[in-house]
Amino acid sequence: MAEAVDDSIDIEKLYEYGERLTEAKDKSQHQKDYESIIAAASGSVKSKQLAAQLIPKFFKNFPQLSDQALDQHLYLCEDEELGVRVQAIRGLPLFCKDTPEYLSKIVDILAQLLVTGENVERDAVHKALMSLLRQDVKTSLTTLFKHVGSTEDRVAEELTAWESIREKVLCFIKDKVFPLKAELLRPQEEMERHITNLVKQNLQDVTAVEFKMFMDFLKSLSLFGKNAPSERVQELVEIIEGQADLDAQFDVSDGDHIDRFISCLQMAFPFLVRGASSSKFVNYLNKQILPVFEKLPEERKLDLLKNLAECSHYATPQDSRLILPSIVQLLKKFMVRRKIEDINFTYVECLLYTFHHLAHKTPNATNSICGYKIVTGQPSDRLGEDFSEQFKDFTERLSTIEDLARSMIKKLTQGMADQNKAMTAAKTEDEKDNIKTQKQNATAGLRSCNNILAMAQPLHSKSPSFIGDKKINLSWKEVTKPSVPSPSVTAGQKRSAGAMNGSSGNTTKKGRGIGGIQNQLVNKAFEGLSGGRSRGGGRNRGWRGRGRGRGYR
Repeated sequence: MAEAVDDSIDIEKLYEYGERLTEAKDKSQHQKDYESIIAAASGSVKSKQLAAQLIPKFFKNFPQLSDQALDQHLYLCEDEELGVRVQAIRGLPLFCKDTPEYLSKIVDILAQLLVTGENVERDAVHKALMSLLRQDVKTSLTTLFKHVGSTEDRVAEELTAWESIREKVLCFIKDKVFPLKAELLRPQEEMERHITNLVKQNLQDVTAVEFKMFMDFLKSLSLFGKNAPSERVQELVEIIEGQADLDAQFDVSDGDHIDRFISCLQMAFPFLVRGASSSKFVNYLNKQILPVFEKLPEERKLDLLKNLAECSHYATPQDSRLILPSIVQLLKKFMVRRKIEDINFTYVECLLYTFHHLAHKTPNATNSICGYKIVTGQPSDRLGEDFSEQFKDFTERLSTIEDLARSMIKKLTQGMADQNKAMTAAKTEDEKDNIKTQKQNATAGLRSCNNILAMAQPLHSKSPSFIGDKKINLSWKEVTKPSVPSPSVTAGQKRSAGAMNGSSGNTTKKGRGIGGIQNQLVNKAFEGLSGGRSRGGGRNRGWRGRGRGRGYR
């Protein structure tokens, strides 16, 4: 190699080396010129900037100097001068133009350079990465996703550095790659399958918000679009099941796990509507969670029952038959046979609603557990057996809970009259806000009790009618008012999604059901990418903390 030049290197000589190499037909005869260009990377600022352009330009012509040339160029990417670093970063994609075998390495280097703090430098990294994605999207994505995987194989001193790189890579994928999926993922089916596999391989150690980001992206792919076959929709449910950690033994003290279960169950709802099976969720709920329901913290009990009620619409007949006995057993615990004051009417509302929808899917399963005479013509009808005691017990409990609900309605109605008087007399905003909250709670309580009466009444018959649609509006959701089309809406024009599915009913201040993004559990779990990452207790799979970058050599 030529002797290293000092800071006073003649720029003209560098231009001369470059021109000679450009004009030469057999560039390999001018190795000394290329060695001098490499050496110039240790010279003055202007020499470094020019070397940053020339090193990648002639890189393919001197394979025997490839390691030396690339190493020297990487020193330029770390230079103290911003202008040198930016020029070196801009030159990185050129190393892969005619030598694609270096693409993975260059993408890896650029991924690690995403942690830079200077805007102009970060912009150069983004543009360089996009250039390489357009050159070879499969290799580039594969390399980028290597920075998203698990922390298990990383030593402590590397972890902090890697965390920062990981966060920047995820932001780049979210902000730059996902929005251009139609342009970048070509051929479409092959590349959509490839990125789906990459996502699936790297979900072992993600935060809740990262998981939601990936699921939202996968849902947007044509691979899983509205015309996708059921097995593909089921694939998305299986991804969610994996994140819910359904293979682990449930620990009632592990609040993280029950939060994750409920959030993942909510996330699976749209796919159950499209015919996917929820059997694994149902099995886990039936065998692991419901048997220890009373040991759960109060808030998680309510979240679980509300979400169970809302997903009962989508249960298959097989799943309904499996879980119905557990639901009835739990319902009896809260639907007491004697009149007592301490009744959680919302629990009863949730469980009655769930019971109706499950029983509608498999009515003859209620013969043995409630004593109903439901004839379906199947061997499982068990009509010849005597279940009169079960019927008597169940209907007595129904009568008791109806009496308690009527008493509560009378009490709440009187309370609301008193609250109206108190509102008139209130002098401070704090007093008024407190009364408003009391009225909101009373209104929700009235709706819950009225729902209980509406659902209990048809269950007194030996052959009852089970509610199999959405006639009952759950108490934590606002009543969906009939919408009057705006005069500006032309005939045949589609209404908004909110108007069509009643989403406006999911925004009550007190609501804790699925309720879209207003659901309090989801708001807690799915906080922003930039913060709020809690490790929680017990298993941390899928709900983890984050940290910062490593050197890219």
